[in-house]
Amino acid sequence: MVKLNKIYTKTGDAGETRLATGQSVSKSSARVEAYGAVDEANSAIGLARAALDGDVWLGQTLERIQNDMFDLGADLATPEPMEGGLTVVAAQVDRLEREIDEMNARQAPLESFVLPGGSESAARLHVARAITRRAERRAIALGEAGETVNPEAIRYLNRLSDLLFVAARRANDDGASDVTWTPGANR
Repeated sequence: MVKLNKIYTKTGDAGETRLATGQSVSKSSARVEAYGAVDEANSAIGLARAALDGDVWLGQTLERIQNDMFDLGADLATPEPMEGGLTVVAAQVDRLEREIDEMNARQAPLESFVLPGGSESAARLHVARAITRRAERRAIALGEAGETVNPEAIRYLNRLSDLLFVAARRANDDGASDVTWTPGANR
């Protein structure tokens, strides 16, 4: 269990932070960028969750995802697997896929791209989706820089952005209130 007695430590005043292993790194390192983007996505999901209009199932789903995002952040904050460390596992990705399928089954197939918007909660879910895509890009960049990245973490972020898209459609009356893209409409 985490116990925080003091919120400020002053250890970051020189632009460094510590990873889960205790290793000191620059706050601008690719690893810190990756788990920082996950934190930002988690915050956006919380904002979207706060705007839901009585959709209990989706609210509970997003709350569980927010907990998963802390696991994901801890995973990315750990350069090498360590005893007792948190890692994202395939079962978490599988659960996202089941939830996507459950939501998508209620929605009409898309005939155009959807503009981010519609209801307030849908718009916030689209923002969370876009931030999650950035977190995915940061995690991929971390791996491309030669750092160890759990492949399930990448899969989780990829699937999560899909879930947030389908959730936004759910928030738009299962797509009935989606605003669709009209190619070249304003030429």
